[in-house]
Amino acid sequence: MNLGIIGQAAGLFAVTNVDDILVLALFFAQGAGHRGSTRRIVVGQYLGFAAILTVAVAAAFGATFLPEAAIPYLGLLPLALGLKAAWQTWKGHRDGGGDQQETKEVGPGPLEVAAVTFANGGDNIGVYVPVFASAGIGGMSVYAAVFLVLVAVWCYAGRSFATRPVIAKALSRWGHILLPLVLIAIGLLILIEGGAFGL
Repeated sequence: MNLGIIGQAAGLFAVTNVDDILVLALFFAQGAGHRGSTRRIVVGQYLGFAAILTVAVAAAFGATFLPEAAIPYLGLLPLALGLKAAWQTWKGHRDGGGDQQETKEVGPGPLEVAAVTFANGGDNIGVYVPVFASAGIGGMSVYAAVFLVLVAVWCYAGRSFATRPVIAKALSRWGHILLPLVLIAIGLLILIEGGAFGL
């Protein structure tokens, strides 16, 4: 029984978070060579996912911290971060690269990573709530434990992906352009799919 729940939890996590590996790889590429960036990214990923879990567990018990109608508007978080990163990249390029080096000096911060993780996983809450509600407290605990272990696996996979020589070379060359584009695309996708602003 427990093995069955563990398998279901692992499958559910993988299916609902597959796109996170690309975002994590871009964050790890952005922080490459900067001391402490791996720790900040992992902490941010855990903060963002813990927030998703908290909202999903609370909703499974009947509390609604986050009304369903508000979920599409989470797309504003990655959209804003993507536009900010695009502005910094453009400004750094226009100023001869000096500013771009400054903005990349420490890599992404934990709150930035957490915001993107939470916004990107906001739609997962709707999937997790009925599963958690039917699993009961014991099953919910297993799901939460498996999810939190798999966050570490996802971080490892994202970092491994970003450090493969061919990929690392491409990301170091194009990552400063790809990251804003991916964040903007995620933001727009969340807003459009959720019908925010009547889209």
